[in-house]
Amino acid sequence: MSHRIAVALVLIAANIAGAAPASALVSCTASTTGVAFGIYNPLNGAPTSSTGGIVVNCTLLSGAAVNDAVNVYLTAGSSGSFAARSMTSGGATLNYNIYFSPAYQQIWGNGTGGSYYGTATLPMSPGAPNATATGTFYGQIPAMQDVVPGSYADTIVVTVNY
Repeated sequence: MSHRIAVALVLIAANIAGAAPASALVSCTASTTGVAFGIYNPLNGAPTSSTGGIVVNCTLLSGAAVNDAVNVYLTAGSSGSFAARSMTSGGATLNYNIYFSPAYQQIWGNGTGGSYYGTATLPMSPGAPNATATGTFYGQIPAMQDVVPGSYADTIVVTVNY
């Protein structure tokens, strides 16, 4: 008997905090694209993978040239653990995780619990006041999980500090 399960991962850009050097005033905005896995077949021997992304746009509003450090943190989601994120459908769970690369080795989180966070340095000056950083989220569901059919989802909050 074959089961097909539709799953989605929702990424929400909810927090942006700024702390530019005193000699410069910087403003940043962020947008994300969620990881949508589509149909998961628990009988497939290969993991199910998908990608999402983030774009951070910063503008030097006033002051001298600056190399602004931007850090991107992800929450653990409903599981409360970076090592074992899970999506839910009613009372059922489906394990997955989010990584920095398609090698699926470094878990993207907030730097705790064995996770890592994204970072970029954005150079801005009065003559070139705009800078953009982009990143890709690599999501993967391990193969052969015995789960009931349903629509599985999790909410990950993305925090951008600059």
